[in-house]
Amino acid sequence: MPREKIKFALRIMPETQQLVKDYYPLDNCQNQSEFIEKAIRFYVSYIASKDATEFLAPILVSALQSTIKNMENHLSRLQFKTAVELNMMMNVLASELDTTPETLDQMRGRCIQEVKETCGEITFKDAVKYQRIG
Repeated sequence: MPREKIKFALRIMPETQQLVKDYYPLDNCQNQSEFIEKAIRFYVSYIASKDATEFLAPILVSALQSTIKNMENHLSRLQFKTAVELNMMMNVLASELDTTPETLDQMRGRCIQEVKETCGEITFKDAVKYQRIG
């Protein structure tokens, strides 16, 4: 059994009324009142909500979540492969060099500083240049 609706005066700008007239049929509303009521409910939910996902089409939310998950998996795999290659390189270098723990500690400090200063944009060429000069 439908509930009884109330009638009240509403004052809106002519441009807003024209928007209602233009768009209520596009939202499959039977009349302008239904459109305005849906708009009010949507806006109140928007204000009250902390989770904007209810306002996005569920298929869009699902697609975005899937894309982000795929990207996370891809980046994780790439990071793992990079760590393996770095570990191999360090082991090859360590097997051929005669470096003291003190020298390694100093180098680590310098490398940390260099990475901070360059935001990680360091090339092998830069490292070779530093080792030959310094």
